[in-house]
Amino acid sequence: MFWTKAFIPTLKEIPEGAQTASHSLLVRGGFIRMLIAGVYTYLPLGWKVLNNIEKIIRQEMDASGAQELLLSALQPQELWINSGRNKEIGQVMFRFADRRGRNLCLGPTHEEIITDLAKKNIFSYRQLPLILYQIQVKFRDEIRPRFGLLRSCEFIMKDAYSFDCNEEGLKMSYKKMRQTYARIFKRLGLTFVEVEADPGLMGGGISHEFMAVAAAGEDIVKYCKSCKYSVSSSVATSRCPNCSRSLEKINAIEIGHIFQLGTKYSGIQEAHFLNAEGKEKPLIMGCYGMGVSRIISAIIEQNNDEDGIIWPTEVSPYKIIILPLERNGRVYEVALGIYNSLKEDFELLMDERDEYAGIKFKDADLIGIPLQIIISSRLLRENKIELKIRRTGERRILKSDKIDEVITTTMKDIGPI
Repeated sequence: MFWTKAFIPTLKEIPEGAQTASHSLLVRGGFIRMLIAGVYTYLPLGWKVLNNIEKIIRQEMDASGAQELLLSALQPQELWINSGRNKEIGQVMFRFADRRGRNLCLGPTHEEIITDLAKKNIFSYRQLPLILYQIQVKFRDEIRPRFGLLRSCEFIMKDAYSFDCNEEGLKMSYKKMRQTYARIFKRLGLTFVEVEADPGLMGGGISHEFMAVAAAGEDIVKYCKSCKYSVSSSVATSRCPNCSRSLEKINAIEIGHIFQLGTKYSGIQEAHFLNAEGKEKPLIMGCYGMGVSRIISAIIEQNNDEDGIIWPTEVSPYKIIILPLERNGRVYEVALGIYNSLKEDFELLMDERDEYAGIKFKDADLIGIPLQIIISSRLLRENKIELKIRRTGERRILKSDKIDEVITTTMKDIGPI
């Protein structure tokens, strides 16, 4: 992609109302724009990042044996009334009636909907175990949306649901999802802790949260430096149960929350199956949520400096940005040649704008592409070009005819983060 053909509306100034680094940098870098408070448009760069995150999630979820589907964002309120959560969730839910008089809502989550699907389609133990997941837009009428994508009214989640014959099966599914989540977050380049948590409105028994450590996080994790035990602040405890030491508090962003639901929903909604003995039993369920859109902000909160974003390689909208410092002549010809030689193997962005070098450098650092290839007339006189690794600031000078080999090696050196 050429910058002059791309839609990348970068900004110099910090946006009004931006209280976190991620919110400011996403707007300044041309990744998102606010439509109304709590509702955002993903511009092409932001959409590419989102797609890269979803790709990693799908790869790991599919590898675990989970199957993707898509549930409706429109839901009948009747299911929520029957489960008892209609009152519990209160004004957070967007409710309305359609022209036929049906009472509907925009889904803030999908436990009732997936249980209704299971009730109508799972009848025998032979169909179990089963894990289904979706990546879906959710809606919550936040009283005070803030921090950009971290607390918005419309957001994207990955939610998965397991169905088992018994508690032993649920424990196995739960363990599998815990391990899958850890792999996903590691690939995303996140520093995270897994903590014991309160199930809250979701209900059920055992629950764990995955928390990305960040000063901008609204959640508090209680953490033991000695034995690495961690627990959500929602769980009442003041000392570590493993070593009796005092717990420290750290700020974090919730990026995932998983639950052993048991029969909370299947019991109420009568989602039953016949077991091996021919007896009717309620499905044993688990639920596994992941905040896909807020992961973008969590990554930035952990990966930025005074100049802008520093994307992990697998997430970055482009892997390499090529910066010819002149618009015409040999500099541009060499840059175009490098672009054509690398475009089959890497996602490239070439900034061929007729702008000062300083502007190109600032924009390149702001949008956070992992590797910069800089072509200047000064270095070309010696048949050399310059590489800059965004994360470390390291610069390497190399012969222009060695570009393919060196770039491949450098990208491996940069690694997944």
